[in-house]
Amino acid sequence: MHDDGMEWSDLRIFLAVARSGTLGAAGRELGQTQPTMGRRIRALEAALGQTLFQRTSEGFLLTDEGAAVLAHAERMESEALGIARAASGRPGELDGSLRVSSSDWFGSHVLTHAVASMHRRHPAVTIELVTDARLLSLARREADLVFRIAPFDEPDIAQRRLLHMPYAAYTATTGDDTSPRQRITMDTAFGDMPDVAWLAARLPGSAVAFRSNSREAQARACALGVGIAVLPCPLGDATPGLRRIDLGDEAPGRDVWLGYHTDLRHLPRLRAFVEEVLRATTAL
Repeated sequence: MHDDGMEWSDLRIFLAVARSGTLGAAGRELGQTQPTMGRRIRALEAALGQTLFQRTSEGFLLTDEGAAVLAHAERMESEALGIARAASGRPGELDGSLRVSSSDWFGSHVLTHAVASMHRRHPAVTIELVTDARLLSLARREADLVFRIAPFDEPDIAQRRLLHMPYAAYTATTGDDTSPRQRITMDTAFGDMPDVAWLAARLPGSAVAFRSNSREAQARACALGVGIAVLPCPLGDATPGLRRIDLGDEAPGRDVWLGYHTDLRHLPRLRAFVEEVLRATTAL
């Protein structure tokens, strides 16, 4: 492709920088130097008449114009890979990378099963999992696919309710039910979560022994006897040293939503990974 100074090789460089966030990392992926990468990005911006990246101290961030170009470039990449697969006699093989975001425990105890299955079926696809308590923006392409406990209110997002996740109260297997009960709960920034109020109501007068925005950290502290925690059942049941306890009624669960930008709805590797996630969550 060559039109008005724009070349496919420049778009490959653009994709690498958009995914890695730095010229250095993109250059290592493509085997090119940082000056060459920077020069080709500037040439692409000049050819398009748009600034595609914000240059910051932390790296390259897509502008709104860059995010729009990214969607088209990924479709071109998908078609180019399809041509290469057809020419080599490998029409069913997927390639490329996918940046996925979720909470720490959901990534560890749910998504890794989907990652393993995806690797067996499509070993040329690289899954990058980012576990972050922040709600990453799909519109700004901070991630390609996001799993979280709240629906998406950004424009142009395809989303679906993945499942309802059950939660339960846990204590250490070595704990004594007659000893004073203290709580392990979310940090104050997440104090409005339903399980926080539920646990406080079931243990009136109890002190908070430990707060954390990490469910993994809560589970480990609970197993070490620090206190009672409300945890997602896949995490609590899989953590050694924990057992469920009955506090009178069922702990409130949470819905899990998945979302991705509508520009990616036809991206084969994203669709394939979503199918793997659906398979992995049917057993929960």
